[in-house]
Amino acid sequence: MTSAPSAASAAERERTLLDAVPTGLLIGGEWTAGADGTFPVSDPATGDVLVRIADASAADGIRALDAAVAAQEEWAATPPRRRSDILRRAFDLLQERKEDFALLMTLEMGKPLAEARGEVAYGGEFLRWFSEEAVRISGRYGLNPEGTGRMIVSQRPVGPCYFITPWNFPLAMATRKIAPALAAGCTVVVKPAELTPLTTLLFAQLLIDAGLPAGVLNVVTTTHSGTLSEPIIADPRLRKLSFTGSTPVGQKLIAQSAQGVLRVSMELGGNAPFVVFDDADLDQAVEGAMLAKFRNIGQACTAANRFIVHEDVAEQFAARLTDKVAALSVGRGTDDGVQIGPLIDDRAVAKADELVTDAVQRGARVRTGAHAIDGAGTFYAPTVIDRVAAGSDILREEIFGPVLAIATFADEDEAVRLANDTEYGLVSYVFTRDLARGHRMIDRLETGMMGLNVGVVSNAAAPFGGVKQSGIGREGGAEGIHEFLETKYTLLPVD
Repeated sequence: MTSAPSAASAAERERTLLDAVPTGLLIGGEWTAGADGTFPVSDPATGDVLVRIADASAADGIRALDAAVAAQEEWAATPPRRRSDILRRAFDLLQERKEDFALLMTLEMGKPLAEARGEVAYGGEFLRWFSEEAVRISGRYGLNPEGTGRMIVSQRPVGPCYFITPWNFPLAMATRKIAPALAAGCTVVVKPAELTPLTTLLFAQLLIDAGLPAGVLNVVTTTHSGTLSEPIIADPRLRKLSFTGSTPVGQKLIAQSAQGVLRVSMELGGNAPFVVFDDADLDQAVEGAMLAKFRNIGQACTAANRFIVHEDVAEQFAARLTDKVAALSVGRGTDDGVQIGPLIDDRAVAKADELVTDAVQRGARVRTGAHAIDGAGTFYAPTVIDRVAAGSDILREEIFGPVLAIATFADEDEAVRLANDTEYGLVSYVFTRDLARGHRMIDRLETGMMGLNVGVVSNAAAPFGGVKQSGIGREGGAEGIHEFLETKYTLLPVD
């Protein structure tokens, strides 16, 4: 008797929230229609359309860049304290509206509501961190070694920026790029992913509410990313491009950026090794594995992709994991107790299934899962496979789903060889009680980040980024704001 009103109340809350999300393009401080009409944004758990939003044309993209260029000089001249205060107000507003942002992410992306709340906390930290960094931009002054002149080294904003953000972390990927740019004095055009644009639209309105001047942030949503992005990147007024997404797309964007010699930041694909040595605390390793693999439904560039486990503990490790994975609750992220939501679309389900099928055909053993889930939405069963053979596609390609694949090794050198046997180098995870071995892994593993006996490494105060084909540049930390600053050297004569 009480469940129906509760369900009705939840549906009403969802509808009220969706009605509050801006559906236009944000250009020069105004919400406007898109030249190419509208497109639908759907709930991956049900397939239902949530709302229709503006579809920007290439001309709309240039209008957005026009607005960013027009606002650049005044924003760069804005006192750092004022930029800091706006970001801090945005942080405070986000805390007040955290439940709305969490629900909105769950609706458009599918992650469980508890994880969406975690993303609000994580994404918000970039606003707070860079509000503090805005007032710490500095330079230096001093006599040159020859004593013939006095040197001034100063930092200035790069200039107008273009951001292309992914669908898997709709808030955190926006704040991780936008906050340091605004702190440094840069204006921005951002194009959120077609699949999950609503969180960025609501966040843009939050920044307006926090006092951000018109034109400093502009948002263009579109169904034809390449057509919109290419003329923006080719425009000589643009000075910085930041992209998070696949390596093949990143390579194309870098090539386009070369024509204008743009500053670029690229956070690209990953193929993270999760190495478990025979002396590891297995309880700690299993807990770390659950976090590193199944957070965000496995749809994270930092997700553990290859579990490389010492042959002496592989069976025990797999058995413990299988018990936990088989018990995971799957469903719509708004439902109580759900731990695994839907994958983002049908293609993601098909890819996960193809990778598992290839591994099984090469001799891998299915311990649990390994199938799509029938019914509404795009769900794939949480999966554990072991005895994965060398050469399996699942060891080379980014899975981006709730599939845990285990291979084995015999000694430390083999573990390092297997871990580094990839063109990617974003993050690695190592579990060992041997402190000396842990330090050796820091030096030997070819990744930009590493978790030593932990399954989650991301933090706003830390530099996020990879090596090899996993990207260029760093986001977050003290390093993050320097991606948006140019260094200028001036020489003065000695008096």
